[in-house]
Amino acid sequence: MREFWVSSGHHLTRRAEHGGLVVTPELIMAYLARPELAPPEEACEAERALHASLMREPMRPVTPQDIGAMADADARENWTFMIAFRDLLLNARSLEGAYLELARKGANHLPPIMLNQLCHLLLRNALDGCEDPFILRAGELFFRPQKAALRDGALLLADCEVVEAQQAYAQDAHHSPLTALLNDVPEFGNLDVMDSENAWTYWSRSDAHSMIMNMGGDAKARMGLAQAIERWIAHLMRIEVKVEPIARMEDQDWRWFIGLDAQATRIGNALWNGEAIGPGAADRIVTLMRLTFVDESRVRPDMRGKPVYLIGAMDHESVWRLKPQNLLVGLPLLEGAHS
Repeated sequence: MREFWVSSGHHLTRRAEHGGLVVTPELIMAYLARPELAPPEEACEAERALHASLMREPMRPVTPQDIGAMADADARENWTFMIAFRDLLLNARSLEGAYLELARKGANHLPPIMLNQLCHLLLRNALDGCEDPFILRAGELFFRPQKAALRDGALLLADCEVVEAQQAYAQDAHHSPLTALLNDVPEFGNLDVMDSENAWTYWSRSDAHSMIMNMGGDAKARMGLAQAIERWIAHLMRIEVKVEPIARMEDQDWRWFIGLDAQATRIGNALWNGEAIGPGAADRIVTLMRLTFVDESRVRPDMRGKPVYLIGAMDHESVWRLKPQNLLVGLPLLEGAHS
């Protein structure tokens, strides 16, 4: 079995008999070692002492007094978030259970990076043993924002962070006399577009997030996303679904949709209410898919035999921020049948 997404930290967890992941001291220590939590040079003694003690005993209880003793307000806020997050992971039956609780109750109190890291870890577990790099590349959309651009009429998606780093490097390079004569680099620089010929190289750079997804011009990329969604829902919700990309929604009696992001939710709500979606909104749609249930015993009676439509859309800055938690809480399931 080939390795991928080492940076998810899956090797720092333990898989329980029920198939979910269980938190370990090593995973908590990895969170504590992140730059956001490592005490800066100007940190007070209370912050340094708490961090050092947790690196020795990552599961030790932390009191409000421990955090309140810190001099810096930002440090107190960061540590409040971190300890609440840690305690949620410790008290849950599994990391999957912790994520579902956050999805259902809302995670506005957590920095997005924490929710994305947890999603990264859980999707790594859900895709364990996957041998299709198109599915894995599509899976990156669940926890890393994507920059969208058109090339030769096809919609391409590239990792936002990688694109920004390339642009910054190119901008610095163009300040030198030698490179000032060169034309501006394309928006995605020299990143490779994943195709059937180079997909095998994904295995050696899965943690670099450096391959472009040809969302508009490659059926394998679109199916990769559909199958990643199937695996995500099956793993977290224990329900089998089939997802297929579609070019347009021609169902006159459509009854349910899930917006995969904030923009798509607004578009879907407008369509549902018979309102205009606004100028340019249709051009921002990244994907349209149809989801059906293999076993409908947990599905609401009024939705049995009916598809759920999935809509994804980029924002005004051509960035797509997929919210995978929407796929879990938005399904038309019977009350009490969500896991």
